[in-house]
Amino acid sequence: MTAEIRKRGEDVPQAGSSREPRSVSVLGSTGSIGCSTLDLIERERECFELVALTAHRNVAMLIEQARRLRPQFAVIADATLYEELSAGLAGTGVEIGAGRDAVVEAALRPAGWVMAGIVGAAGLAPTLAAVRRGASVALANKECLVSAGPLFLSEVARSGATLLPVDSEHNAIFQVLDTAKLGSVDKIILTASGGPFRSWSRAEMERATPEQAVAHPKWDMGAKISVDSATLMNKGLELIEAHYLFPVGEERLDIVIHPESIVHSMVAYVDGSVLAQLGSPDMRTPISYALAWPDRMATPCAKLNLAEIGKLTFEAPDPVRFPALTLAREALKAGGAVPTILNAANEVAVAAFLDRRIGFLDIAATVEAVLSAMEAQSEAPRDLEQIYEIDGFARIRTEEVVQLRGR
Repeated sequence: MTAEIRKRGEDVPQAGSSREPRSVSVLGSTGSIGCSTLDLIERERECFELVALTAHRNVAMLIEQARRLRPQFAVIADATLYEELSAGLAGTGVEIGAGRDAVVEAALRPAGWVMAGIVGAAGLAPTLAAVRRGASVALANKECLVSAGPLFLSEVARSGATLLPVDSEHNAIFQVLDTAKLGSVDKIILTASGGPFRSWSRAEMERATPEQAVAHPKWDMGAKISVDSATLMNKGLELIEAHYLFPVGEERLDIVIHPESIVHSMVAYVDGSVLAQLGSPDMRTPISYALAWPDRMATPCAKLNLAEIGKLTFEAPDPVRFPALTLAREALKAGGAVPTILNAANEVAVAAFLDRRIGFLDIAATVEAVLSAMEAQSEAPRDLEQIYEIDGFARIRTEEVVQLRGR
């Protein structure tokens, strides 16, 4: 798949070129990924034509974005906010929509490049819609491949769509991996910052608050992703995503803790060479690479000064303090519906922690309990409807576990 990505990219219009502006839709425009994407677009506004923007519930920000950037179509996923969106964009000429179906419609609009920035299972249907029409999809929603990897890859192959990884780790691998010679790869090494609790004991993590968990030391991310980083489930989900993006086999995928977040991932080759992509911890770098690919575009990101940084450190992850990594790798090995269950259970458990219904260590324990309870569910989902069905069952079971733990 990655070899096909590089070959097809030569036909994609490039930012900063004399070609026609690249048509772009941003799914999840009010989230951190969406806002960073729009920041880059505004810096070279003449290179881009905005087709659609979508948001979940942040109608005020969506109105502000749409009034400033004038996309053709603006959509709020929460249908109860339709009137507010309509009033806020009155007289602008921007077409509006509301509800889940409207978000999918936004993905179906004829943008050549689509940022899939909707967090969680809610991003599955619109991202798949963009894939099915053969768009270049900048994939920031890791759950698409975690919950529905085989389905997504089959649709990519059928439609000729292009997947461009946006997660900093996968984007780094994409930049340094020789996709034509995967047999020469010894290891693909994903780096992890270690999150805010990297050096905490389990006793300390047991008392961790949502405020502490979302205070990431390096990255500015949404609450859910920040908690995933604190448990290291984020890295576990990225391990599964890497398995689908870069087919070298699970046994050749590794994780290392790198607290400086300067080396974003590495590829080790059989001759002993290790190629790494380095950069300041700013999501606008990987987003810009996807946005301008196969070219590059200027960004306002801080330039790397290795002399100032002084040293880069690495350490092995601790599976005792961070069991989410083991859960994710075991789910990947099990295959079938298990990664779908893992993702759904984690989403519910993280939400329960943010609502102060369970403790921090209960997140991984809850996910493990759900995986054990649903271990017989091994058949791979055949279609999106079955994925939603499994996802729904897993969420119900997780809520039951949460209620028991919260008592």
